[in-house]
Amino acid sequence: MSLKNSFKFSLIYTLVLILQTRSISLASLPQDLFHLKIASKIRTDEQSLLSVSTDYGNLTTSIPDAVLYPSSPHDISSLIRFSYNSSNPFPIAPRGNGHSINGQASAPDGVVINMMSLGYGHNNGINVSIVNRYVDVGGEQLWIDLLHETLKYGLTPRSWTDYLHLTAGGTLSVGGISGQTSRYGPQISNVLKLDVITGKGEMITCSKDQNSDLFLAVLGGMGQFGIITRARIILSPAPQKVHWIRLVYTDVVTFTRDQERLISTENSEGSPLRLFNYVEGSFLVDRRLLGSWRSPQFFTDSDYDRMSQLVTEDGLGGVYYIEGAVYYSDEITVQVNQKRREETEEGRLGGENRSLGQERRQIPRREEAATENAKLVLLRLLGFSGKSSNLRGERETPE
Repeated sequence: MSLKNSFKFSLIYTLVLILQTRSISLASLPQDLFHLKIASKIRTDEQSLLSVSTDYGNLTTSIPDAVLYPSSPHDISSLIRFSYNSSNPFPIAPRGNGHSINGQASAPDGVVINMMSLGYGHNNGINVSIVNRYVDVGGEQLWIDLLHETLKYGLTPRSWTDYLHLTAGGTLSVGGISGQTSRYGPQISNVLKLDVITGKGEMITCSKDQNSDLFLAVLGGMGQFGIITRARIILSPAPQKVHWIRLVYTDVVTFTRDQERLISTENSEGSPLRLFNYVEGSFLVDRRLLGSWRSPQFFTDSDYDRMSQLVTEDGLGGVYYIEGAVYYSDEITVQVNQKRREETEEGRLGGENRSLGQERRQIPRREEAATENAKLVLLRLLGFSGKSSNLRGERETPE
């Protein structure tokens, strides 16, 4: 039996033992709970309990006493209000797509709320206002679905998370950070209004001008001040194209210095230039992830082979890299290329890097790449050959 299968077997066996022990009695939950109108939406069967017992991190196992599958925010309000007024209150935790990593959405001896249930069979969870450029979105909705809907109108939220299969309410509860944060702020800085259910079961609408204390507490509040059931999020015109670059480093000092420079470059008047709409740095140690880079639009085969040698199988060696993107339309292609040149000319980014720099001149330069003597610590600049991609990642060849 493989280690992976052995781990799965041990986890399932442990869950079964816990369930057998807990199925003897549900005394920790007040029995009056099962007499409420929402009783038919409360499940205690094994499958329901197991479905919320672990999360993405797979570090903890916590079996709740029950799971609520709400069909409206009123169902959530009823559950919380009952617990608040009960002589035997119990833990309650909302769960979106289960992407927490250490059991944050668990409710031992309590009730987990399956927030995704709010969207089942409903088509009104995402409503776009074209004139006012905002979207009202249910807390249970996934960002990927939000993107698909707003793109129908040529609009998109300004700030994202890197992984889009997360709920809006979930990421707004923790902040919501990505490569756009340096320019547009985290997701919580792009919210106009919230519908929240408080710890007393009250359903309250809040904003910077209305119930502002609650509004500011809930955004990034880790779910401790209320459950987000709806959010009004700022939209902006969706870019037609994206210029995308990848800079590869082996020296962490140069890597961090360049990343800071990209997000803090100022003009002669001291105002931020904000040349890039997206800037993010990472450390790559997994060769399997490196495999996704094997593409002629990214790197040549020789470039890829050299990076593979740096990313060791034991995970002790790797490469640092910065991804940067500039949004633009066909009408401003010239300006985009000029901005890019300003950031990649000699002396602006990078430095001496012996691991990669010694072979820099052997890497064929694409059209409009950095000048020959530029001391960039990179293997390939994606997008500088006239190829671009839209938000769906589709390649477009130049005319």
